Parts: sequence; C-alpha cells; structure tokens
Amino acid sequence: MAETLLISQYVEQPENYQLVDVRSASEFAAGHIPGAVNIPLEQLELRIADLIPTRTIVLTCQGGQRARIAAGLVAPSRPGVLILEGSTSGWAASGRPLVKSVASRWALERQVRLGAGLLVVVSVFLSLALSRDWLFLAAFVGCGLTFAGLTNICGMGILLAKMPWNKASSTRSTTAQNCCSQ
Repeated sequence: MAETLLISQYVEQPENYQLVDVRSASEFAAGHIPGAVNIPLEQLELRIADLIPTRTIVLTCQGGQRARIAAGLVAPSRPGVLILEGSTSGWAASGRPLVKSVASRWALERQVRLGAGLLVVVSVFLSLALSRDWLFLAAFVGCGLTFAGLTNICGMGILLAKMPWNKASSTRSTTAQNCCSQ
C-alpha cells in the first residue's frame, strides 16, 4: 500500500513532486489542485511514460479511493509513489484554491448518475401510479447505461455536456465554497 503525503509537505516543496489527478477530464475541469496534471485512472497504465522520471509521483482524486487504486497500477514501474492525504476534497477543505475551467459545480459523471437515477425512480413511480408502460423508460435508461459501459459513448453525457452550465469558461483559480463544488 502506498504511503501518503501531507498537503503541507506538498505545498512546501511542490517542485519535488509530479501531482497526478486520476479523475475523469470533466471532474478535473470542475476543480483541481493547481499544478496537477490529469491522467484519468483508466488511461494511467498506458501513460506511464507521461510521468516525470526525476520527480516523486503524488496521486490524487476526489477522496482518495481512485488514487489508492492508481498507486497499485503505477507502483510496479515507479516505486515510491505517494497519495496526497485528503486528496482534492482535503485540499479544498483546508481553504486552498482550486483551478476551475468549467462553470459546472458537479462533474459530468455525477450529473449523468443523477439524471439516470431520477429517470428510473420517476418511471417506476409512474408505472405503479398510472401505467406499467412507464417501465419502458426505466428499461431504456438501463439499455443506455449498458451501451455507455460497453462503448464508452454516453448519450446522456453528450447531451448534458451541451447544457449552458457545462460550457467552458476562462481558467481561473477559485476556492471551493460548498460541497457541490468539490
């Protein structure tokens, strides 16, 4: 299991480390630690060459779980990998700034989960209250999620990405103000 690096240790000497955020690109855009590079977890094994050989690799994600998984993937080729204690959530909770490049306060994946979940709940409720035909909506959502999992093409994600709240804005440094901005 990889060791952790305290945020204060990272802040004292960031030039000694390469901070790698293993969240998805949309989560990264919604708010990341300044200086972090984004290599999503599913791409990490194929992008080991992108890691700077002269620096200690420090992994981060939202809460630490994906960083621990990533450490297991990186460790065979890059021993000494560390996990940033508290990850991005801990960084924001300590009052440090996050870089945001989209206006969205929620990651696109979170928006898809919420939308799909609401569609299923509403369709089941309507099927119980009005007509069993509403179950087709739940089945449609399930088929869409299955298709997205198999092909990595998510129709709901594509639609949500076009919404005004998900449009890219100028890159600026801001501090997370509430739980929705993490």
